Amino acid sequence: MIFHLIDVLQANPAAFVAYLGAFALALVTGIAFHEFSHAWAANELGDDTAARQGRLTLNPLAHLDPMGTALLFIVGFGWGKPTPVNPYRLSAGVKRGNLLVALAGPLSNFVFALIASIPLIFGWVETIAFENIEHASGSEILGTFLFFIAWLNVILGVFNLIPIHPLDGFKVLVGILPDELSRPLLSLSRWGPGLLIAIVLIGFIRPEYSVIGWIVDHAADVFLGIIT
Repeated sequence: MIFHLIDVLQANPAAFVAYLGAFALALVTGIAFHEFSHAWAANELGDDTAARQGRLTLNPLAHLDPMGTALLFIVGFGWGKPTPVNPYRLSAGVKRGNLLVALAGPLSNFVFALIASIPLIFGWVETIAFENIEHASGSEILGTFLFFIAWLNVILGVFNLIPIHPLDGFKVLVGILPDELSRPLLSLSRWGPGLLIAIVLIGFIRPEYSVIGWIVDHAADVFLGIIT
């Protein structure tokens, strides 16, 4: 991701700093809220594994994976530290419990996006293009950062709902499907990480073939349109 901003850095350092700052703030808070929500949902359902490991907190340091965070800033794709869950301790049962815990993460991103959008919805702040940030008022800077936080959190939520292991959408799909369909799907989970990486790499090398990018962008536009 940062490589795509080199030209921006040279042409407009203020825009580069503002964009990078908004990106960092949105990702750090979004990932922290996402993983905290997994831990909270699991704890509420009877599994305190994550809580005992210090994950029942909004402190980003408890949830950020060093490698995943670095890759987010370098190439725009990365991950947080997975929240440990013991599905056999969930009061809702393994299948339904996994579904609820997995769904809590993306839903938290949509809620976070909605909260960030409230000042925009009521017109309390305005947005401005990053390239004009050095001439912006305090209200415009705040509005632009809030919009970016909302936009990126919607993207995080939509992306994580893609039904490919290890994304949350896979557990959600397994939880929804009847047993005769969910069991064969679970047997394919070991191929998920490789498939996901391959799809992301294809999209990174040839953006015009980025199926995930197309899905996430269009879904995010719809959700963001509803929110704002």
